[in-house]
Amino acid sequence: MARFEHIPETLPNLDGKDLRVAIVCARFNPNIGEGLTSACVTELLERGVAPEHILIQTVPGALELPLILQKLGRSGKFDALVALGAVIRGETYHFEIVSNDMSAGIMRLQLDLGLPIANGVLTTEDDDQALARMHDKGRDCALAAIEMANLLRTSHA
Repeated sequence: MARFEHIPETLPNLDGKDLRVAIVCARFNPNIGEGLTSACVTELLERGVAPEHILIQTVPGALELPLILQKLGRSGKFDALVALGAVIRGETYHFEIVSNDMSAGIMRLQLDLGLPIANGVLTTEDDDQALARMHDKGRDCALAAIEMANLLRTSHA
């Protein structure tokens, strides 16, 4: 039901049927990456994305994510992409560099490609924070990828 009379409104569509989704996960924090990926795949399947329409690839770390996402996005084979991983603060400035550059790269790609990329790379203070968030973030990314892919298919813009 629309909120405003005589004003068209597109409501969220979380039906994954006929969507093709690629997931790219950084391996640097493997337990967290596995938890993110597992939750994301489970939600995609529950929402109707066929197993044969899901691709999972891994990269060494978060800074390698944008390059593979770019290649997958340019292939024209996917309706949405998902970036997963964890960047956990250490004792050096490296955390900020990795977090900022990875995030900026993913955002730029999303806009340049015109393809939704759900950014599920956790940036946390410690392992406990990442472990506490990984399942919810994996599911959230699956939902965001599905919703945005469907929105782009039906958008009036």
